[in-house]
Amino acid sequence: MADSDRHPFLQGFSKHRGAPATVVVIFGASGDLTARKLIPAIYNLSYDNLLPADFHLVGYGRKPIPDEEFRTMASGAVKEFSRRELDAEIWGRVAANTTYVSGGYDERAGFDRLAAHIGEIEKGIGGEVQSLFYISTPPSVFGPIIENLGLSGLGGRNLGNANHSKVVVEKPFGRDLNSARLLNSALRSVFSEEQVYRIDHYLGKETVQDLLVQRFANSIFEPLWNRNYIESVQITVAEDQGVGTRAGYYEQSGCLRDMIQNHTMQLLALTAMEAPGSFEAEAVRDEKVKVLKAIQPIALAEPGDVCRAQYVAGMTGGKSVPGYLDEEGVAPGSGTETYAAIRLSINNWRWHGVPFYLRSGKRLARRVSEIAVQFKAPPGTIFGQKERFDLAANTLSFQIQPDEGLSMILNAKIPGLETRTQPVKMSFRYATAFGSNTPEAYERLVLDAMIGDGTLFIRGDETETSWKLYTPVLDFWRSQGRKGMEGYPAGSWGPNEAGGLLAPRGHAWRQP
Repeated sequence: MADSDRHPFLQGFSKHRGAPATVVVIFGASGDLTARKLIPAIYNLSYDNLLPADFHLVGYGRKPIPDEEFRTMASGAVKEFSRRELDAEIWGRVAANTTYVSGGYDERAGFDRLAAHIGEIEKGIGGEVQSLFYISTPPSVFGPIIENLGLSGLGGRNLGNANHSKVVVEKPFGRDLNSARLLNSALRSVFSEEQVYRIDHYLGKETVQDLLVQRFANSIFEPLWNRNYIESVQITVAEDQGVGTRAGYYEQSGCLRDMIQNHTMQLLALTAMEAPGSFEAEAVRDEKVKVLKAIQPIALAEPGDVCRAQYVAGMTGGKSVPGYLDEEGVAPGSGTETYAAIRLSINNWRWHGVPFYLRSGKRLARRVSEIAVQFKAPPGTIFGQKERFDLAANTLSFQIQPDEGLSMILNAKIPGLETRTQPVKMSFRYATAFGSNTPEAYERLVLDAMIGDGTLFIRGDETETSWKLYTPVLDFWRSQGRKGMEGYPAGSWGPNEAGGLLAPRGHAWRQP
């Protein structure tokens, strides 16, 4: 039975969005992201007939790999990580045009070989192709790759027509404001802004995209989406795992760089932005930048607007786990935070006086990402007797992972001969309404990059605006060493001290 027969909401969906002839070049072709996300995304786009007829996949990396070996590696990635089983016929169409070019990232000759290879592909199909360069490498080689794309002429291919070259850059977009500016400068020296796609996979998640639909396609929300009716907003990005084998990376990053500055700020921008004039990419991104610029500087002096912490030994999933300082690869006495909580204030007409609480951390009670919009409580007049009326604030929650959907907490009468109340939850889940085989975020984002839709990608001025807010926090923490670093047991919801950000307003952290 077809998906549209099982789930009538799926009927009428477009099956093709018009990508031109395309060569996707993945730098870092043997890396983890390529295997786990990019190759499966390309396979699933092929499965849904969303790849152009003339589609070519080219891997690029330092290690020499024969074409056939690269195809075998790619098919193995599909078998292990795709949301669909490997179909030999569908994969065969991709594999037939899958090749590999070896070369160093700082080696001009390798990029010249890549340019010649793309030229041969164009000769084979008898026309121009757009080149989509996907940089899936450590940030240390972003600069050399961008420079060599320019020197080899690849960055300026086919400018002025539909087949111009594009570059996709994975986060992190710098480590602070200065490095973000340097990265943007390097990109602008080779590409125009319209050719650059800075990717944050959170923006490809269904519930994140649905946030704009709920806000601007349902008239019941917009009149209430302001300081008159909303008490506070909480954004949580929680992980139940520790650093695992990523201690080397995490020691250089920390929670604020890894999660807060990018993922959670994207969720905040979509929650708080004004309605764009259209659903065009630049109109949406303009409004995101405007609201980010309206955020007030973060207070650092005690009591301040921030809290940081590290997990200590505790229990997760019924098992004892070590603290961060005891993880393999973590420096003794490390000052890297595994948890951060921030209180933000937006100085504009819509949000003046409404606190936005952001938190993220590792080894928390459960893996969950959500945006919770808490509405102001009604006056306690006719339902003021607490022994009879258990009232909760109306809260609209967008759950981004693991169970994508949204829920609303309302107050309802308990059945019976006496009027008593209790909170109830009304829920919508994507898996229930539309089926469980939801496209992965990277499928949407790779397709959007191919067709030139930048709506779900981050603009250069947006990255710099966010770093301008958080760089003073990083500088302050660095100057303090471990002073002010709290601890929290693994498997908990974070340090008790984080509650101090909410307590002055009579608020408390949710337990999603």
